[in-house]
Order: sequence, then structure tokens, then C-alpha cells
Amino acid sequence: MTNMQTIRSREQRTAWIFLLPALLLLLFVFGYPIARAFWLSFFTQNLGTKLQPVFSGLENYARMAGDGRFWQSFWTTSVFTATTVILELLLGLSIALVLNKPFFGRGAVRTIAILPWALPTALIGLAWAWIFNDQFGVVNDILLRLGLIQTGINWLGEPTLAMIAVIVADVWKTTPFISILLLAGLQSISSDLYEAHAIDGATPWQSFYQITLPLLMPQILIAMLFRFAQAFGVFDLMAVMTGGGPGGATEVVSLYIYSTVMRYLDFGYGAALVVVTFLLLIAAVAIASFLLNKSRINTSY
Repeated sequence: MTNMQTIRSREQRTAWIFLLPALLLLLFVFGYPIARAFWLSFFTQNLGTKLQPVFSGLENYARMAGDGRFWQSFWTTSVFTATTVILELLLGLSIALVLNKPFFGRGAVRTIAILPWALPTALIGLAWAWIFNDQFGVVNDILLRLGLIQTGINWLGEPTLAMIAVIVADVWKTTPFISILLLAGLQSISSDLYEAHAIDGATPWQSFYQITLPLLMPQILIAMLFRFAQAFGVFDLMAVMTGGGPGGATEVVSLYIYSTVMRYLDFGYGAALVVVTFLLLIAAVAIASFLLNKSRINTSY
């Protein structure tokens, strides 16, 4: 027993030695910027007025509480995140169910289905901006040919339509990511369960609700966690397609932080915005992890 403990202790030390360089790299790349942002959020530093940081305590956070533009961008981010995650989950699950069925050319279809997610987001945003262009866009051309509209719609010039346009672009790009994650979960479910359930007289819909969804719930929560973090921090798609316009209708938190730091050079307040956004993401990760662990416990019985 003592020899086993010695061997195990030696293996653990060896593992930590190999992990140490990666942990130090992660600490330098991620830990230092986060700690720096926390520290700077308690100071007032604006290169336009104050070159040196001046300690101001919680003044930046108090300013944030009364910042209408921040709360508007937070609401815009929340609407964008909730809408895209729900649509991508529904569409991704539907696509995963189709790709999980055997048919001729399934491998080629799976490869093609993931291409939108593999393309650069900035390139996708530029392409969709032209697709929704009011004069030369494909969307208006199709609607005009079908007789559904009489004149071109200014998709990116109206607040509601601009939000719809960026949501469509994001859903088109990132739905394949959800479908691949859920497809991996579907392939881990044994077909014997469905056969036994069918012998008991269950319909395909009953099998879906009683077998597929419960066993797929961990993958669904993981997919939602990843997509929530990505959608809440969206920047490049909005910056390329609308630049936050029109009139701030599509200005998300990341764009507001970018403007605060890079345009107005208000580093202290920008750091406070980063800290609050980071804490919100941490809270979302904690909730998702709790739900994931709970689903694993429920499915283990």
C-alpha cells in the first residue's frame, strides 16, 4: 500500500512539473490583464485630462450605475445573446438530428455544414452587410422579384431591422458549432435504448422527449455555455456590419468598452466596464456549471 502511495505521489509531482509551464503561461496571458483591469477600475485615468491615474475608489462603479448608455448597451447585448442562443440551439439540434441519421453523402454534408463556423467572423459580417444592403443587397432583390416589397428596405438603417440583420448573420455562422457539439452527444447514445423503447410501444416523439433530451442535456448546457460567452462578448460582427448603429441600436457592451477606452481614452472607467462584464460571465459560468452537474446526477440514476 505504501509503495502504491509513493508511486501515485511521484506521478502527481511529475504531472505538476509538466503542467507548470502551461499554468504560468495562462497566468501571464489571462491572470495579469484581469488583475490589471481590477486595479485600474479603482482609479481615474483619462489621457485627455489626467495622464497619471488618481485613486477614486468606487467612483467608476457609481458612475456606471447612472450611465444610461451602458445600460442600453447591456440590454442590447442581453437581447442579442438570448435570441441568438435560443435560435441556434433549436436549429442546431434540428440539424444534429438530421446529420445523425444514415444517408448517402452524410460525410460530405457534415463537412459542408460546418463551413460557416470555420470562416472568419469579420469576413462573414462584411458579406452579410452587402447581403442586407438597401440598394445592391440580395435580400431586397429577392423580395422585389417576389413582389413582397415595392422599394428596397434599409435593413441596416432602421434600429429593429438592423438588430434582426445581425441576429440572422450570427445565427447563420454559429449554428454549425452547436450542431457539431450536439451531434457528438447524439452519437454517444446507444441505439439499443431506442429499440427497447419502440418495442414497448413508444412513438418517435416519446423517444425524443424521454431518451434523447435527458441524455443530451449535458451537451446542450455546454453548448449554451460556450455560446453565451461568445454572444455576450460579440464585437467583430457588430463592428463590421453596423458599427453599433443606427443611433446605438446595435451597440453591445464590447463596442461601448472599445469606444470608452480607444476613442475617449477613459481607461479607468473602461476597466470598470470590463470588470463588471467579466463578473457577469463568471456568474453565468457558475450557474451553467451547477445545472450541468445537476443534470449529470439526474442522468446517472
